[in-house]
Amino acid sequence: MIHIGQIIAEEMQKRGCTKAWLAKQLYCHPTNIGKLLKRQSVDTEQLLKISKIMGINFFEYYAQEFIQEKISVKQENYSISK
Repeated sequence: MIHIGQIIAEEMQKRGCTKAWLAKQLYCHPTNIGKLLKRQSVDTEQLLKISKIMGINFFEYYAQEFIQEKISVKQENYSISK
């Protein structure tokens, strides 16, 4: 399972974005951003806002995980049927 808060934090660090900057963009307090970055999952509407603000499609991380799990299940099913 991915930890989207951690991924957002990593992307913020790469781009030199601060919690205060993201808080200003989302019209909230920086402590709320700190809490958000510690969460494993984020509300989809909020994730969409963050994606638009940062110019990163964070939903892609979930899509990649879905594809990897699907491939893993197919491989397991193939080895069981042999």
